[in-house]
Amino acid sequence: MKASSYLLFSEEYFMNEALKEAREAFEKDEVPVGAVVVCQNRIIARAHNLTETLNDVTAHAEMQAFTAASDHLGGKYLNECTLYVTLEPCVMCAGASFWTRIGKIAYAAKDEKRGYSLIHQHLLHPKTAVTDGILEAECKQLLKSFFAKKRNK
Repeated sequence: MKASSYLLFSEEYFMNEALKEAREAFEKDEVPVGAVVVCQNRIIARAHNLTETLNDVTAHAEMQAFTAASDHLGGKYLNECTLYVTLEPCVMCAGASFWTRIGKIAYAAKDEKRGYSLIHQHLLHPKTAVTDGILEAECKQLLKSFFAKKRNK
């Protein structure tokens, strides 16, 4: 196949795929965070929060996605991959991303209360690139809707 016949997807496309995962979490009454891992312009892992479903505080979307991507690739390092996630990773997920050596993290909305950047930017691997703000408004709105629904119960 010629390189010119490859369909190159945008960051917005991949973030929309992560947003689909977040909506699935919302439907399961999970905090609506979704993630996809992309390698060579292909989604190799999809995940969303499962902390309530699995009764496991570590079952964040990113952690689930890292596990699935590593399984898909047959190795623990994801240095050729990009994680698209709808909310800034927490300290735990940033630490896990360090150990995966993920090539890039792209997140939509900043986590003003628990995001890794509140602690220290250097929680990520030094070679990990970061992009933020992709589809930020859409992802923030889903989170706001979820927590508004919780408060009104």
